Formats: sequence, C-alpha cells, structure tokens
Amino acid sequence: MRAALFVTCVNDALYPRTGIAVVRLLERLGVTVDFPAAQTCCGQPQYNTGYRHEAEPLLRRTAEAFAGYPYVVTPSGSCAAMIREHYPRIGRRAAAEGRGGELGALARELAPRVYELTEFLVDVLGVTDVGAYFPHTVTYHPSCHGLRGLGLGDRPRRLLAAVKGLELVELPGAEECCGFGGTFAVKNPDVSAAMGTDKTRSAAATGAQVLCGADNSCLAHLDGLLRRAGAPLRTLHIAEILAATEEEPLT
Repeated sequence: MRAALFVTCVNDALYPRTGIAVVRLLERLGVTVDFPAAQTCCGQPQYNTGYRHEAEPLLRRTAEAFAGYPYVVTPSGSCAAMIREHYPRIGRRAAAEGRGGELGALARELAPRVYELTEFLVDVLGVTDVGAYFPHTVTYHPSCHGLRGLGLGDRPRRLLAAVKGLELVELPGAEECCGFGGTFAVKNPDVSAAMGTDKTRSAAATGAQVLCGADNSCLAHLDGLLRRAGAPLRTLHIAEILAATEEEPLT
C-alpha cells in the first residue's frame, strides 16, 4: 500500500518529530510513504479569517501536489477537516460566483482520499494494536475538528488503550474546546487563555505524565499554559506515542 504524507505547516515548522513518527509508524505497518515536496499550507488560516479567495490557490496547489495518491494521511484533524469539509464549499462558492467548476472538481476528487492518521490506522489498515510501547500514564484531549468535524469518536483512545505499558486515564470535560481555534486565539486571546486554563487544570488533576492529542496546534496552546503554570505535565502528539517501541523507545 502506498500513501502520501501531508505533514501540515505547524508540524513542518515546529514539530518535525511528529512527521518523522508518522513515517516510522506507517512503514512499520507495511505502508510505503511518499512526501510530495510541492505541498504547502492547506489555506485554513486564510479561510478561517474570512479570506476565501486567498485560500483558493492553496486548494489548487494541494490538489495538484497529492494527485494520483490513493491515500493522503495527515497527523492533523483540523487540516483534514479543512480539505474534506471546506474545500468542497470553496468550490461551490467559486462556481456560484461564475468562476467555473475547476475548484469544485479538484476538491471533490481530493477530499475522499484524505485521512486523519488515527482513522487511517483504524478504518483503512484495520489495526488498533500497532505494536507500540510507552510505559507512562497518559490522558487524551480530543481536538474539536477531529471530534466534531471528522467524527473520530473513540479511534484515538482505542489505539492508545492497545499500547503496551501505557495507562490511559480519563480527562474530565474531555469534549470541551481547549480554546485555541487557530485564529480565534489571536482575535480573542483572553477567552482563549481562559478556556485553555480550564483544560490544563483538568488535565493536571488526572495525575497523568502526558497530555496526548492528535493536533499539535491545540497541544502548542496547552503546552504554553502548562509551562507558565509550572505543571509537571508534558504534551505529546499521539503519533509519537504510537511510533515508540521497546526496541526504539521515545527519547
């Protein structure tokens, strides 16, 4: 099986270990992973801020970069949701404005091939036990785009529960937003920080060593708040946990 990695801007610039972990994990499971070098931003920041027309060239570029791949895997629910939910809307709006159906066609062709990492593992590869080893106590935060936009459900938790040595503890108020929301955190910093503080207090109260998530953008927000509070809790993307084994533990 061959798949393309859509690493996303945040991971490429700030969390390259997550992209490396995805490749290690998928290759261990028998997937041949390609990295199309032409990939760039999916256009989510522009779209969320109201600059729909500015997001259109990025839709086109993303569709062209991943053309021909049967599966496009990304370790980001928000970027997967941008492509699957919002690209078709951008295409429909462009057509309604009399600018043709090209963008809509590109969006319709690409969207069904894009998978968030955990749904690719569970739904496409059909695995929950990926052979991981992570001897730590972990609590899981489900980010909004994955939870509500993609409907990931319990897929991430099922994967974590199968990790050897890992103790999974429940996060109180898990389904509450962490307050990041991309440009929301920039436009509404006080509200964002207050929401994030509620989330980090709940996470710290579990006594877990690691706060895990499937979106590094949300984890970056929470990590900053945890560091400011001096909380002994580390944030970590689920891909890095699933990539760790007894032979190659996470360092």
